[in-house]
Amino acid sequence: MKKIDRLILRSFIGPLLLTFTLAVLVLLMQFVWRYVDDLVGKGLEFTVIAELLLYASATFVPMALPIAVLFASIMTMGNFGEKYELVAMKAGGISVSRAMRPMAIVALLLTGMAFYFANNVMPTAMLKYRMTLYDITHKKPAVNITPGEYYKQLDGYVIRVGGKSRDGRVLEDIVIYDHRKGMSDINVIVAHDGIMEASADNHYLQFSLHNGYSYSEETSGKNYHSRPLTTIGFDEQIINFDISSFAYNKSVEDNFKGSYQMMNLSQLDTAISKLEASLQQRKDNLTRGNTASLHAWQAIDSMHVAAANHPVSLDSLLSSLTTEAHKQALGYARNAAKSVRQDCKAYSDILDSDEEYINRHYIEWHRKFTLSVACLLLFLIGAPFGSIVRKGGLGLPLVASVGFFVLYYVVGMIAEKAVRESALGPEGMWVSSLVMLPIGIVLTLQATTDSSLFDGSMWRKVFSKMLHRKS
Repeated sequence: MKKIDRLILRSFIGPLLLTFTLAVLVLLMQFVWRYVDDLVGKGLEFTVIAELLLYASATFVPMALPIAVLFASIMTMGNFGEKYELVAMKAGGISVSRAMRPMAIVALLLTGMAFYFANNVMPTAMLKYRMTLYDITHKKPAVNITPGEYYKQLDGYVIRVGGKSRDGRVLEDIVIYDHRKGMSDINVIVAHDGIMEASADNHYLQFSLHNGYSYSEETSGKNYHSRPLTTIGFDEQIINFDISSFAYNKSVEDNFKGSYQMMNLSQLDTAISKLEASLQQRKDNLTRGNTASLHAWQAIDSMHVAAANHPVSLDSLLSSLTTEAHKQALGYARNAAKSVRQDCKAYSDILDSDEEYINRHYIEWHRKFTLSVACLLLFLIGAPFGSIVRKGGLGLPLVASVGFFVLYYVVGMIAEKAVRESALGPEGMWVSSLVMLPIGIVLTLQATTDSSLFDGSMWRKVFSKMLHRKS
């Protein structure tokens, strides 16, 4: 490897790693902001949160890699141009295309790595991510009884305490409302103080109450009018609350498998084949049902043809019926028409839903390729653009990277929506790549031919000549 190649790679790898890390962190912060309410206040261990963030970060890799390649290529070539290192390379007989070759090799390797990651690592990471997120969001908040507030997280109980020690064990002025039997049998326990502590296995929360009373009022059945009230005083009473549902329990992976986002290419092919066979079977069932109805009408029509010597028109047939029979016939026909229309509408909705679900599998199948190819495609845009504008640093490269990537992303989202709704075929997932490819080709041609397309002084000269001619 020549020294110039090592220089270019060192200049490229640093911004690439930095931008990739920042892109993943930005996407991760967006995720945390979205689910912050589900993470806070549940007493989760740090390892559980770290596991969730790790799996979430892995799902952002296919999106972060292309923008990292785009930004790093613009910044690297822009720095070379701004510091006249690119001019020195050209003076030494190294063309722009030759200077971009080491970065192109890295971009090509990243394309292969991105595809391997999307096809082999991403499904497993998505499975773990969805499973962990489900377990966390469905976990109840940790037991945190605040003085002066009614705590309602324990099933069948409402608890209010007047004061609590710093360590949270000693409680004062305790009131417990027991609603396990419904509102017909009300049980209220009042205690001067008590001690709250969890059992060794954390399945129960134990309250040791001191110096209190238990009030029980029955209002159901024969006691509805008399409403007998029972009062029992106690020096000490122990109540155990079941808090096993507050524990963090991992779900079984088999319950989350089967989603198209958790499949590789071979699994997607198998799933698509089965879904298309099921869809065709639904269509065949609908066709057979309509064919049976058609055959019934054809049978009636053949009976009418058989009686050709005595033809009877529909008007004469209806006129021969009584008024009541006429109404019944019209009502039967109207109901039959409504039933057929409703059946067709229901089948249409089912077929549309099945087609959309199949399209989502096709979208995921093509996405594994499109996001991987985006690394190479955006490099073909970023490196020539940086060599043309000759601006390094973080300003212009960052703005240009965001602009190009937003264009790629927005076009991709529009095309994906069209594919999902069957307005475009599965190949529509490549629309964003086809839009960006001509831009990359034009920029590459402009960079390799030393074009001054983005040179402000050149455009000022052009406009001044045009104004001079008009004058």
